[in-house]
Amino acid sequence: MTARPTIPSARYTERIRAAQAIAKADGFAAILVGVGADMRYLAGYPAMPLERLTMLVIPADGEVSLVAPRLEATPARKCPPAAAGDLPVVTWEETGDPHGMVAAMVAGAAGASAAGDALVIAVSDDLPARHLLRLQARLPGARFLLGSPLIGRLRIVKDADEIALLTEAAHAADRVVAQIAGGRLVGRTEADVAREVRDRLLAEGHDEAHFAIVGSGPNSSSPHHEASERVIQAGEPIVLDIGGTISGYGSDITRTLWVTGGDPERGPDERFRHLFGVLHAAQAAATRAAGPGVAPEAVDATARRIIDGEGYAEAFFHRTGHGIGLEGHEDPYIVEGNANPLREGMAFSIEPGIYLVGEYGARIEDIVVCGPSGPIPLNEAARELYVVDG
Repeated sequence: MTARPTIPSARYTERIRAAQAIAKADGFAAILVGVGADMRYLAGYPAMPLERLTMLVIPADGEVSLVAPRLEATPARKCPPAAAGDLPVVTWEETGDPHGMVAAMVAGAAGASAAGDALVIAVSDDLPARHLLRLQARLPGARFLLGSPLIGRLRIVKDADEIALLTEAAHAADRVVAQIAGGRLVGRTEADVAREVRDRLLAEGHDEAHFAIVGSGPNSSSPHHEASERVIQAGEPIVLDIGGTISGYGSDITRTLWVTGGDPERGPDERFRHLFGVLHAAQAAATRAAGPGVAPEAVDATARRIIDGEGYAEAFFHRTGHGIGLEGHEDPYIVEGNANPLREGMAFSIEPGIYLVGEYGARIEDIVVCGPSGPIPLNEAARELYVVDG
């Protein structure tokens, strides 16, 4: 069995130093990273999301530290840069003041007063208010800004090891699509099929199975349908959108099925075949357009021109795609208004959809990496309409 790709320990230290350099170049006193994808990216630490403060403190000048409650000291010290001796772990006691500790670290490294006068501090976007407000109270003169414009510069371009993990996750999800399409569907509830999807994602190597959209019949016209107790019938479509994570990196694939129940007379009607043909052409064209130097909004427009041209403009009402990595939705977003050119190593979905609300709908989604000369789709499952007995 092939060994799973991993992120080398030294890479995390490189990322932390790069974030520190960005903070200094952009005039920030520090970047404060709470629990979540930013911390996992920079320190390789999937910290437990407790009410207690865990924070990666990255001053523009001085020593970087990982602040953690004492009861979490062992897992904190096992994160790659800490285990390598490159990241000190500073613990606090149950009755301590971790927010004051962080404030003192930032002010001390910046050489500013304890009040934090004139400091500009970036915080990770998902930092809970219970932590942000306490930090603001301890540094009342400081300006707090979102950290994504800084950390996002690093995260938006995936390295070879990240792409290997995304590829492994994509291929595992491909296998699950084939298994579901080849199994029994008619007479089962959407929720039952969704449970099977999650079980199969885990069996195929995912650490976590995050979602399983199973939209049958009229529910296929709701892009984010929650799998329900509706019983799947012969002679209707199913939009199957599934995903999870392998070592933190996500899979996300959508395929559209039509179940006949073994009766050739219950196949897709001509209207649905036309709708799906338009969608298939739009998804393929948008994928081909997603090369280096191309604006994401141009990729979105490519899909939309084909769908709009066939009279389905009002039936395609979401963006064409989203970035993916340690978060299921992250930069770059493939949407009107995003003119920042795609670059080699960016990873994102291409997923146009057509939805006739209350009747039926369809979507095709692949994860694509921007390669040096063009797009590299990671998903390999057939993109055609799956007409199955079910």
